Amino acid sequence: MSKLSLQLQHLNSKMQSFAFLKQVAIPQYGWVKAIRTSLGMSMQQLGNKLGISKQGVLDIERREKDGSITIKSLKEVARAMDMQLVYGFIPNDGSLDSLIEKRAIELATKIVMRTATTMELEDQANSKERIEKAIQERANEIKKEIPKILWD
Repeated sequence: MSKLSLQLQHLNSKMQSFAFLKQVAIPQYGWVKAIRTSLGMSMQQLGNKLGISKQGVLDIERREKDGSITIKSLKEVARAMDMQLVYGFIPNDGSLDSLIEKRAIELATKIVMRTATTMELEDQANSKERIEKAIQERANEIKKEIPKILWD
């Protein structure tokens, strides 16, 4: 097994542990405010733990809600509330393998159809079955190599 295959397999297993989180809805006002208020902690109290003003806490909560907060800031807030920030990425297609498969088929289709069109113009058209087989064969080659062009 290649180094790249092992790396993909390792990342896939890590990402799978986050998959169920797709179902979790982000609180309307953001995690910081939701947790702070659920704990009965005032903005002043959180600000004291962070070494910032009440207005600074309000700014953090606003930036989190707007999506403009940094990971560093979230880690600091988590630490101040005796928590840990956990983040990760979850492929929309379920796994990295599925993502690569989808992109490989798209690229293979472009390549094969370009050739098929040329052959058709030269009156040497292939059957639909032959084209589909060629796309699958090319996609398998692309998946093995995972060339950089796959992400263009």
